[in-house]
Amino acid sequence: MSPHRRSLRFWSGAVTAALALTVTTVGQASAADVNNARNAGFESGLSDWTCSAGSGTTVSSPVRTGAAALRATPSGQDNARCAQSVRVKPNSTYTLGAWVRGGYAYLGVSGTGTTDVSTWTPDSSSWKQLSTTFTTGSSTTSVTVYTHGWYGQSAYYADDVSVFGPDGGGGTDPGPTIPSAPAGLNVSGTSSSSVSLAWNAVSGATGYTVYRDGTKVTAVSGTSATVTGLAASTSYSFQVTATNGAGESPKSAAVTGTTTKPNGPGPALPKHAVTGYWQNFDNGATVQKLSDVQSQYDIIAVAFADATSTPGAVTFTLDSAGLGGYTVDQFKADIRAKQAAGKKVIVSVGGERGTVAVNDAASATNFANSVYSVMQTYGFDGVDIDLENGLNATYMTQALRSLSAKAGSSLIITMAPQTIDMQSTSNSYFQTALNIKDILTVVNMQYYNSGSMLGCDGKVYSQGSVDFLTALACIQLEGGLAPSQVGLGLPASTRGAGSGYVSPTVVNNALDCLTKGTGCGSFKPPRTYPGLRGAMTWSTNWDATAGNAWSNAVGPHVHGLP
Repeated sequence: MSPHRRSLRFWSGAVTAALALTVTTVGQASAADVNNARNAGFESGLSDWTCSAGSGTTVSSPVRTGAAALRATPSGQDNARCAQSVRVKPNSTYTLGAWVRGGYAYLGVSGTGTTDVSTWTPDSSSWKQLSTTFTTGSSTTSVTVYTHGWYGQSAYYADDVSVFGPDGGGGTDPGPTIPSAPAGLNVSGTSSSSVSLAWNAVSGATGYTVYRDGTKVTAVSGTSATVTGLAASTSYSFQVTATNGAGESPKSAAVTGTTTKPNGPGPALPKHAVTGYWQNFDNGATVQKLSDVQSQYDIIAVAFADATSTPGAVTFTLDSAGLGGYTVDQFKADIRAKQAAGKKVIVSVGGERGTVAVNDAASATNFANSVYSVMQTYGFDGVDIDLENGLNATYMTQALRSLSAKAGSSLIITMAPQTIDMQSTSNSYFQTALNIKDILTVVNMQYYNSGSMLGCDGKVYSQGSVDFLTALACIQLEGGLAPSQVGLGLPASTRGAGSGYVSPTVVNNALDCLTKGTGCGSFKPPRTYPGLRGAMTWSTNWDATAGNAWSNAVGPHVHGLP
């Protein structure tokens, strides 16, 4: 949470204009139509495809169906264009489609003899279908179908390209067959109201259907799902099928998942909450015992847990000497007293110098086990993820779901990403937040120590203004997080961060803009979010140093939101 600067590169207004393409309404294919694309699923590598500047390759993960997909990476002035010449019939209508994910992705066709068309999508953390239609000219017998990314953006993935229409005579891929039943179904986590499942991918599957006690409850495109709305302390039987255009597989072997008992000390969080970081060290700010933390703070994040020599594992050691002889017994008693007063006390993992790395299954298990052990030792209500040196979405998700299964539904999970980490849903932090949305408490992004950033309207905003707070919060609010999972993180004083401090009045104006539509700057959010969780500050200690000006002003304002 201490100062950490990064250099950034931004798009000009010309990029926004260049991206302003429209999606054409998809037409219906007739029974005689075929897919004229060849090697449409990249199962034969890049056969029939040509990618610019060596930008393309095939990968085994992620794939939508089959065993392979295209991965193409823009670099410099190359936008990673991958193309195929497709035979078509003159004066005919075709439906062009593809499934994409990752960075900005485009799908288009040229050489139609009429109007060439294209469509695109911003970056996406899951597979998304692009589709449009085109008509060939009177003498057109072949067209060029292409995908490409965008300059300076991350790699995109493509799979299952299709050019449905009259047979152009160039040959087609064989049609799909009904997939086999999924194997490896297992219970990956439980809470008092949900069961999380995972299973192995099935070749040729485009989706999966989950059954609870023989009744279909959800359909997903990936190999995991969380079934919610369950009764506590109850056992359920689950099965999964694989699906594609040819039909549905037999059901998998059944597994039993049992929900946990309701658990957790103290009352639930208030609708609107204030989070403050408490420093387990002396850096010149007012030294506090936990009992000294101001009453306006609803969530107190104890900073920080430390990495151990075991990959992914953490431990916590109270800095008794640095905190004036504060003992572990006093600390534990103060945690219990705060909880009795309705507060949540959690342990924060990371910080600017945090070196915790969760990047494989073993380290994910170590993380979950060690955090749970720390929680049990000290009585913490949960964990805060403040890894400023990057994280792996896949394995951090696994770790937090495992922790949730151990701790139960009362677990508090907060996150404190930097602004760059939440610019798009393809970023690892954002992916992780969306992956654990059903167990996530709040994301308090750090709106400080930041360069200028894009808002949800595509415009660039500089830190230190109402617009910076509201336009960047809008990305999270419109990108999949619930309003109750979004908070505004600001320093408590000018000494609390290297840059980005704003007065409590600016914080309160931003809160009003997002929740009520008042107090906005030039940026106006597309809608109001009355359920916005609240605000966060680094730190309760710097707040105390400044005479509690931040919590005295922002705290009552947060608690008075609609």
